[in-house]
Amino acid sequence: MSSPTFAKSSPTARVQNLLSSWGLLVLLVGLFLLFSLLKADTFLTAFTFNSVLNARSIYALLALAVMIPLAANHFDLSVASVLGFAQVLANGLQTQQGLSWQVAVVIIIVGGGLVGFINGLLVSRAGVSSFIATLGSGTVLLGLNQWYTGGQQVIGSLPESFTALSGMIPGIGIPVVVLYVAVFAVLLWVVFEYLPIGRFLYIIGDNPRAAELMGINSARYVTFAFVASGVLAAFAGVILQAQLLVGQSTVGQEMLLPAFTGALLGVTSVRPGRANVGGTLLAVAVLAIAVTGLSQLGAPFFVEPLFNGAMLITTVGLAEYSRRRRERKSMGA
Repeated sequence: MSSPTFAKSSPTARVQNLLSSWGLLVLLVGLFLLFSLLKADTFLTAFTFNSVLNARSIYALLALAVMIPLAANHFDLSVASVLGFAQVLANGLQTQQGLSWQVAVVIIIVGGGLVGFINGLLVSRAGVSSFIATLGSGTVLLGLNQWYTGGQQVIGSLPESFTALSGMIPGIGIPVVVLYVAVFAVLLWVVFEYLPIGRFLYIIGDNPRAAELMGINSARYVTFAFVASGVLAAFAGVILQAQLLVGQSTVGQEMLLPAFTGALLGVTSVRPGRANVGGTLLAVAVLAIAVTGLSQLGAPFFVEPLFNGAMLITTVGLAEYSRRRRERKSMGA
């Protein structure tokens, strides 16, 4: 009789498993301590804290929007264009078309869902690659945005009840947008951890053939994922306009790479190998702390896209390496 193997329960294996799940958290704490020591006079201030939360919460919402179809192994490249057009319409529908902000927000959210529905149909029914379908729809939205604005800023007086959507939480002193992120994060966490639709999206992403054999209606759930992504991106655009107060057709595209970096980097943490809420938020926090700290150390303006691009390449490379390693282990088992 062969002796049992305890390699999987060895201290080294346990440390590796721990780092695999919580490596991003360790990196986040390390970066925070590093910049706290190097720039304590500016980094550890309420102003920096609130500025990061206010700006990066929009990125977090957009990264969560990317994460939803990513769970089914689909990419939504239209989220930045949905956000960009939404923030323009949030101003224009009120100041140019004279609608109340409540009606304007409903129209924008429904519009975001409609874009997602079209994306879902193109991918699940027409069989178009999600990369191509969402790239095309995003480009169309970018053109419509430029047509609507004429390439100019959309300016007008917005009601205080609308701008309060991006205000501060009374008595706490942190941006209310953090509360939106928390609500959507909890909602998506429940969906993916406890509801059948979340498990179905994971199965579709892992093995579409197995999903078909199990009787899962892939077209329905993939379409739902894109609709949810569009709605969340449109909502992020509304909140962004409440911050900016000016509609700009050029805003939004620069957020696509950080959002994808956050969602893909999140696949490597908390639940490695799967898109998940906790990993996505940790990834966004790591990117936010790193970029803020580097900026305060005097790094030039182009460091942020360089850093985000390098992180994206590194993340995809590590994910592919991990996937091949798991495949080799399963074949050798």
